Amino acid sequence: MARVEARPTIQLACTECKERTYTTRKNKKNDPNRIELQKYCPRCRRHTLHREAK
Repeated sequence: MARVEARPTIQLACTECKERTYTTRKNKKNDPNRIELQKYCPRCRRHTLHREAK
């Protein structure tokens, strides 16, 4: 029987260039929606908003 993982691994994609540069884990119970973080994008060479990608 498969169990539902409480902390799945997700990818964060830059909102400007759409490149997926970061991976992280999140708790589905505490953060059911997609997360958004300010991270450094090496392709854009500056800090941009990164959103959780599917």
